[in-house]
Amino acid sequence: MSGSLVIGATGNVGRHVVSHLLDGGADVRALARRPAAGLLPEGVHVVQGDLTDAGTLDAALDGVTKVFLLWPFLSADAAPAVVDALAGHARQVVYLSAMSVRDDLKPEENGFWGEVEHLIERSALDWTFLRVGGLAANTLGWADQIRTEGVVRWPYGAAARSLIHERDVAAVAARALLEDGHTGAKYVLTGPEAVTQADQARLIGEAIGRPVRWEELPPESAREQLLASWGDPAFVDGALGYWATLADRPEPVTHTVEQVTGVPARTFGEWAREHAGVFSPAARSSRA
Repeated sequence: MSGSLVIGATGNVGRHVVSHLLDGGADVRALARRPAAGLLPEGVHVVQGDLTDAGTLDAALDGVTKVFLLWPFLSADAAPAVVDALAGHARQVVYLSAMSVRDDLKPEENGFWGEVEHLIERSALDWTFLRVGGLAANTLGWADQIRTEGVVRWPYGAAARSLIHERDVAAVAARALLEDGHTGAKYVLTGPEAVTQADQARLIGEAIGRPVRWEELPPESAREQLLASWGDPAFVDGALGYWATLADRPEPVTHTVEQVTGVPARTFGEWAREHAGVFSPAARSSRA
């Protein structure tokens, strides 16, 4: 079977894409800026490459026909050269995009996700876009607060999000890479229900057997924290503005995961139970 390159192989989604491809009998490569042993399953060939320097990708792409692409930057500045490199070797790409991308907007109005989509569409590559809503794994950012204080301090507790389990995204990605019939698809992927952020905290508490309290944080305070983490004011303000709308207009729910894989998407409660150890006070003790 031809080679498949996973870009973002050690991330929340990518590591599960790797596992699915291995299970499907694919020859799997993983791109890394600094290859290190022990981060990926046996049988994965880790190859060196840097998305900020497309010239380093040629060796990694030699013999590759299929690519899973997660774009790790908040800007698409480096993307034209990367897409050209992919198109020079591979014939298919499955790109992890965002549910916010709209076909009636110009690429630059859709943020870096839409700009990368546009570049891929204009290339010679066969493509599948996974337009994903929020990942349930994003709530791992609350883990320290929950472990130490049993509280989540964050804005917009009433915002209802249809967060998706990373395993479900990976399952759809693997189907698109291993099967025919997905070329040109723009799959909008969500979890099976919209759950408010306050209820997400409650469900994490149920999973760890300890109440977790929601404490509303002023958006201005959250903005300071996000600027420190993300560094891009426009991106931060866009995210906060979007979350503010979700109290009155919950995120949409699709059933695309089940339609593609035959298995219903996992609930946020299932995700919380699977990751309970990360939020448990015992995890803090083991790290001390």
